[in-house]
Amino acid sequence: MTTPQHFESGTFFIDRPVFKGALFFLSLLVLYTVIFPEQSSALYADMQSTIVQYGSWYYVLVVAIILVCVLYLAFSRLGDIKLGPDHSVPSYSNVSWFAMLFSAGMGIGLMFYGVAEPVMHFMSPPQGEGQTVEAAGEAMRLTFFHWGVHAWSIYALVALILGYFSHRHNLPLTLRSALYPLIGDRIYGRIGAAVDVFAIIGTLCGIATSLGLGVMQINTGLNYLFGVEVSIGMQMLLIVVTIGLATLSVVMGLDAGIKRLSEINIGLAGLLLVGVMVAGPTIYILQSFLQNVGVYFSELISKTFNLYAYRPTSWLGGWTILYWGWWLSWAPFVGLFIARISRGRTIRQFIIGAMLVPCGFNLFWMSVFGSSAIKLILDGTLPEFGNMVSNDQAIALFQFFEAFPFSEVLSFISLIMVVVFFVTSADSGAMILNMLSAHGRDDTSLFQRILWSVMIGLVTMVLLYAGGLSAVQTASIVGALPFSLALLWALWGFFKALHVDSVKRDAQTLSVPSPIVSVSNQQSWRDRLSSLLKFPGNTQVMKFQLYVVKPALIQFADELKANGVECQVIDEVSISGKVRLEVFHGGELDFIYEVRCRSHRMPEGGFKGDDPENYYRAEVHLSEGGQDYDVMDWRQEQLLLDLLQRYENHIHFLHTLN
Repeated sequence: MTTPQHFESGTFFIDRPVFKGALFFLSLLVLYTVIFPEQSSALYADMQSTIVQYGSWYYVLVVAIILVCVLYLAFSRLGDIKLGPDHSVPSYSNVSWFAMLFSAGMGIGLMFYGVAEPVMHFMSPPQGEGQTVEAAGEAMRLTFFHWGVHAWSIYALVALILGYFSHRHNLPLTLRSALYPLIGDRIYGRIGAAVDVFAIIGTLCGIATSLGLGVMQINTGLNYLFGVEVSIGMQMLLIVVTIGLATLSVVMGLDAGIKRLSEINIGLAGLLLVGVMVAGPTIYILQSFLQNVGVYFSELISKTFNLYAYRPTSWLGGWTILYWGWWLSWAPFVGLFIARISRGRTIRQFIIGAMLVPCGFNLFWMSVFGSSAIKLILDGTLPEFGNMVSNDQAIALFQFFEAFPFSEVLSFISLIMVVVFFVTSADSGAMILNMLSAHGRDDTSLFQRILWSVMIGLVTMVLLYAGGLSAVQTASIVGALPFSLALLWALWGFFKALHVDSVKRDAQTLSVPSPIVSVSNQQSWRDRLSSLLKFPGNTQVMKFQLYVVKPALIQFADELKANGVECQVIDEVSISGKVRLEVFHGGELDFIYEVRCRSHRMPEGGFKGDDPENYYRAEVHLSEGGQDYDVMDWRQEQLLLDLLQRYENHIHFLHTLN
């Protein structure tokens, strides 16, 4: 594997072609929009109509392929593979992990469209008469369709691809790494750079879409609560202020910034959800939720491929294609962020957690807010509410609260949530854009994160200036087009790598090896029992590595070299507690057998060791990770036989591939 092209200047680290290429194209976008606002607005509108007219089928097909692939991964044997070495464990608790998923993936959109979208579908459905009981059910099912498994399958797939190659194969945490099975070290050249540039542009367009919705809702909420003017100028000022808050979160870092804010927001979201459900038509919400979930899944296939070919309607481009473009353009950001925090989870665990759990929350959120809003119109409680929402989507949530006690308190909580979602989206977006432009590194200078935070705010301001919400939405659809092509190519490489991993797992011995003993040695079982009851210290294990393991590896390596096989033994015992044998097979996958000194907590039950709290094991690790067995006190002959068995499995694996 070759060294990637990059440029370093002190603590400033960038992947030069990606960094310069992305800034060049984004600068062109900003300058063109600012200098020619009317012309750019017209161009964005033409681009959106052209894509909808000629490319709707393509977006629908791409999203359908992604959904099928994710479901296959979840329920096949490939779901047992970890995003990381076999011995890795999750870095975050399920609660913290889900909170960050929620804030990064859907936060602002749920606040903006939770009431607005179901009401707008109810008022103007794609087919049939609006403002009827039938339209109410269809409105909720269409909302479920846009915010359900399709959206999260896109996020999940991108995150799986990035997390798999980064955490399991130690490739950069950027989209280009997914192409490694297809083009090898050329991912570090122009092709890889182009893929990451597309990812940055698509990501920035997706972030700008969400932040554009967020700042419009913040402005509307301030107007509703405090009489602040609703205008482009005020929205520009709000972007500056919230990007400033995002910069503070950048300074605090992932755990202290994004994680903490995400946990606060998920708590506020739960509080708001319960409050509306209890104060609203609770039984109606639960009944409609269960009914709509059932109909949603029963119609999943037909709705997925419904292009209204026989009854063309502009509704498709204004809603479904817009959403598919939004999710696709948002996917590099959300996917890379989720991959960054998901090391140690299996593919199956990841899909269940990162797709089904947030999807279920989305659908319930839409039911609580959307079904309640539609019922207010049907019952005549807020007869003009539908027309108000159609005229101004940003006001929907705040007007909705008028029907509840303590409406101003609920509106204020919602406003705080939108601001926090804005800040976490901008902060995590800056982190991801920085990683994409720095070859997957997240330990770069603070200045780089701040630079991308400012760029996010600048692009959002420019798009709002050019044409408001329509320009922002167009950016997401257009940005998704080049990224979707790169994603399909990456998907091919991902499945190719998973096939190799699966074959290798099948070639490995499933049982934990035991040291092979001679039948004539009558004391062997006693020796093994004595060894089992020992809880050695760090020094004992390191001596064992130096005086037993290392000579065994050297002896095996000498025999390989005598047969013309290139290999080496690396002694890192004094540095990191490791000694390993590396066997090179040219263009094929190399073989690694490593023995690590690893610390474990002393078990309860009266066991004693050198250290009352910890003991150490000499654990075998292969290239795919730890194998969970201890070779401490094995003889050299036993180690050589185990090494031979592992190497036989590897050779069998190489033959199986070919």
